[in-house]
This record gives sequence, structure tokens and C-alpha cells, in this order.
Amino acid sequence: MCVVFWRRARLRIHADEKKTTYTMGAEIQKHHRRQQEHTKEKETNPQLDVEQFFRPSRRSILNRRLFGYQFFDPYYNKTYAEINLPHSLLDSPENMLLNYFSILREAENLTSQLIGGCGTVGEAMLPFPIAYNFFSKTYQQKMPYTSYLSSFEGIGHTNLIKLYKLPNPNNVQPIHYFVELETINGTASGVSGFQYHYGTISVVQVGDLYKIDAITLTAEDFLCAAYHGWRQEGEGVVDVEYGNWCKLIKKRLPTKREGYVKTIDFIGTDGNDYRFIFVQLTNDTDVLVSQLMKSKQGKWEVTHIDPTKCTENQR
Repeated sequence: MCVVFWRRARLRIHADEKKTTYTMGAEIQKHHRRQQEHTKEKETNPQLDVEQFFRPSRRSILNRRLFGYQFFDPYYNKTYAEINLPHSLLDSPENMLLNYFSILREAENLTSQLIGGCGTVGEAMLPFPIAYNFFSKTYQQKMPYTSYLSSFEGIGHTNLIKLYKLPNPNNVQPIHYFVELETINGTASGVSGFQYHYGTISVVQVGDLYKIDAITLTAEDFLCAAYHGWRQEGEGVVDVEYGNWCKLIKKRLPTKREGYVKTIDFIGTDGNDYRFIFVQLTNDTDVLVSQLMKSKQGKWEVTHIDPTKCTENQR
């Protein structure tokens, strides 16, 4: 199974002469594939069980909060501008996100070209104007409602399967969360199929409430990690890209793992301590979501080291 973008769900707008593509109310990030010539490390591992990369998620969904007809009834035939959300839905960052995705769970925007299901699916289009009010005014200005609605074309069901608050040592805004979404999408053949996306959501405080200020998503590929041995594993990424390429690792410490979050600490050749945090996706690939360096005061600070710069300097 290969996760791909569906053509009709792409809505492009010009901003600063650049193209932005939206899906599910998010900006799509290009899936970057590293060029093979950047490293001499062996790409495949004959002992690797590649079947693990082909299977969909069996995780329980997180957006399980129930919003029945009593919740939706007051919003029938109302535009997003006529809707005022109860403050209880927005009173904390995580509560707000779980409510947002729980409302979106049964939303569908299947089309005559992207078909799935048997008759009515979920709550049809009703959740969309409600969910749009979870966006900040700034994000609404960037993504008008027509763009938001079009970004869901072809989608019949949305599951939130991973939610992880990214480290924020200095408690600055916006607050960032890592998410992974599982959607059931219509197809030209009329048989629905699964797709997976991962990315980040930025949350800002507006008065005493919290709203979504940005979403970026990247599609998952189920035919990449299976054939490229070390790149799908966090330890391999750290050893090759930050060790072999950047010569930054003096000693890598044992990996710590809690659920789908993997923490890899190492002592740097520059005398600093580093902590890299990975999240394991449904396609079994570890994605680096946070880089931290310990300051001289003993506090972890967010940092960013681009390993491709190391290979450029070696050419």
C-alpha cells in the first residue's frame, strides 16, 4: 500500500509567488528523500523483516469523544461565521485538539470521482463549519473556509492515532504537537482505502482559550523504509547522519522507549550533551521530531543541526 496525494484534494493558492497545497486543513510538506550519494552506508539489511513496513496501524484512536445529535442539532444550516463554540471545548491545548479531531472524525467530503461507502457516511458535511472555528483568526485568514473544505475532498473518515506534545523548555508560544492521522479515502474505483499523514500542529492562546494556528502534514510512504535499511530507524539516523557525517558523536547512550516515542541521548565530540526524540509512524519509520542540547546551566534547550550541511562541507 502506498500513501499518495489524491489529485482532486489538492487546492493550490499563490502566496508570495509560491504554491501551497492543502489537505485536511493543513499545509502539505514535501516528502524529502535523501540522495543516495550522500552516504556509502549499505541501504538494505538482509535480516530485516520488511513486512513490518507494509501493514496499517492497529492503534486505538484518540479522537473517541462522542458528539451526538444533541451537539450537532443547533448547527444545522449554519455557516461557520454563525457558530460560537462552547468555551469548554477550548479550555486547554490538548482538550481542544481532542475535541477538534473528535468532531472531524465523522466528517466526509467524498466526491463523484472519489467514491467510498454505502450511502450516507457519518455526519456528512455538517462537522466542517464547526471544526473551522477551532482555527485562530490568523489561520482562517491564511486558509479561507472554501480552501479548508476543499482540502478534505475525497476523505470519508478521520482518525487521530498519535498526539505528542513537543518539548518546549522555555514555555514559549506557540505550543507544538506532533500528530499522526489515519484517514479512509474514496477512490476512483469506488473502494475506499487507508492513507496516513504525520506532522505538527501549532496552538496559540487567545484570551483564556486555545486555538489552532497552523497545521503541516506529510504523507507516509509504505514502500520506502522497507527497501532502505538504516534510514527508517532512529539509531541508524543518529549514527550515520550525526556520527559518520557530522562527526558529532563521542558516545551514544542506550535508547529509551516509551510507546511510540524513542529518546536517543549522546555525548558530543564538542563536549555538549544531546537528546534526539523520534516518533515511530504507522509505516514503522522513526521520524525525528525534536533536537535538544543541554546548556551549561544544565537545562535542555531546543537546537537544530542539519546533517546535510555536514556532507556539503565534505565535498
